[in-house]
Amino acid sequence: MNTDRKAAVLAGILFLFATAAYLLGNARIESILGSPDYLTNAYSHKNQILTGVLLEFMNSAAVVGIAVVLFPVLKRYSEKIAVGYVGFRVIEAVLLVVGAIGPLLLVRLSQEFIAAGAPANSYFHTLGAIAEEGSFIAFQLAMISLGLYSLLFCHLLYRSSLIPRFISVLGFIGYVSLSASAILELMGHSGMILYIPGALFEIVMPLWLIVKGFHIVKEPQSTEAA
Repeated sequence: MNTDRKAAVLAGILFLFATAAYLLGNARIESILGSPDYLTNAYSHKNQILTGVLLEFMNSAAVVGIAVVLFPVLKRYSEKIAVGYVGFRVIEAVLLVVGAIGPLLLVRLSQEFIAAGAPANSYFHTLGAIAEEGSFIAFQLAMISLGLYSLLFCHLLYRSSLIPRFISVLGFIGYVSLSASAILELMGHSGMILYIPGALFEIVMPLWLIVKGFHIVKEPQSTEAA
């Protein structure tokens, strides 16, 4: 297996792993913190929440790993886009880590809330709401960071034909939809349905990379004009 084939397979695995880790982690966290009485339940279910946060941290590491693995391949076509892709994936990962800190704070807040006798309409509820909102905003900003710069990533994939162009086009649609969804969510509207095209791309492309790899006809020269 040559270097490009290894990079394709590893990148595909990391894409799928990142998606699975985040979905599993978020599901474990939201099953507790998504209920109205989360301040009462968070501390007693701290191990479940901590496991969910750990999975989200693993997702953050994986998204950086994706960019690092793809860098040697992408830089042959555009070093600027390749470097930028790494940079924006790091920004995304940092924002996701910041968002994952919120549930950890809520576990501690829940412990103090229970020790105080679970007072109704107390400042604990205000602090809890702030922690939840902070996590929400950090996640949406991470999605905007991912969505906007990934348009250049998909442009490079389309121009280079490293993967079939219909998959690159699906990526364009998916990342535009992802950015729009995050903006709508920050404005107080539901944009969940707009996650679907991006989610589809981040399943189809990794599977293609694992099964078929990159389509490299010749060793290209890095071009920054397009």
